Amino acid sequence: MTDITVNEKERMVVTRVFDAPRELVWKAWTDPKYVMQWWGPKGFTAPVCKIDFRVGGKFLCCMRSPDGQEFWNAGEYHEIVPHEKIVSSMYFADAQGNKVEAEHYGIEHQAIEGAYDVTLFEDLGNGQTKLTFIGNEPMEDAKNSGQLEGWNQILDKVAEVVAGLAPAQ
Repeated sequence: MTDITVNEKERMVVTRVFDAPRELVWKAWTDPKYVMQWWGPKGFTAPVCKIDFRVGGKFLCCMRSPDGQEFWNAGEYHEIVPHEKIVSSMYFADAQGNKVEAEHYGIEHQAIEGAYDVTLFEDLGNGQTKLTFIGNEPMEDAKNSGQLEGWNQILDKVAEVVAGLAPAQ
C-alpha cells in the first residue's frame, strides 16, 4: 500500500460521478485505445498512447494542441488494485519517454516532492461510479496554472468515452 504523503486538501483533487458501472469506467481509464480518446483537455487530441498496465509498468502518451504542438507525458504504475485504485507517477517527457522539465514545453509546473497521482474508483450503486483523481501538484497552483480546469475538461471527455461504451455492455 502506497502512503499518500501529503494531505489531500493540499493537493489537486477532481471528482466525477459517471452513470456507468465501475468496470466500465476502469476500462475507459486504463485501455490505451480509450485513453487516446480523452487524454488532454478540450480541443486536444492524443495521437499516441502506450500503456504497460502493471505494477512497475510504464506509460507514454502524446497530447497534441489544436495548433499542432505536442506535449508528451510518461510515468510508471506503483500500485494497482483492480477496479479500485491506481497509484502512479507522471512527468513531462520527450517522444521516447525520457523525463524533461516542464519548462521544455514552456509550462510552469509545481509538483509536490514524493507525492504520487492517485486515482480512486468507487462503486456508488445504481450503476454509478465515482472517480477521484488526486494529482501531485498543490491545489492552489493547479487552479492558477489551469491544470484544474484541464482535468475537469479531461473528465468531461472521459464521460463521453464511458457513455459510448455503455451500450456495448
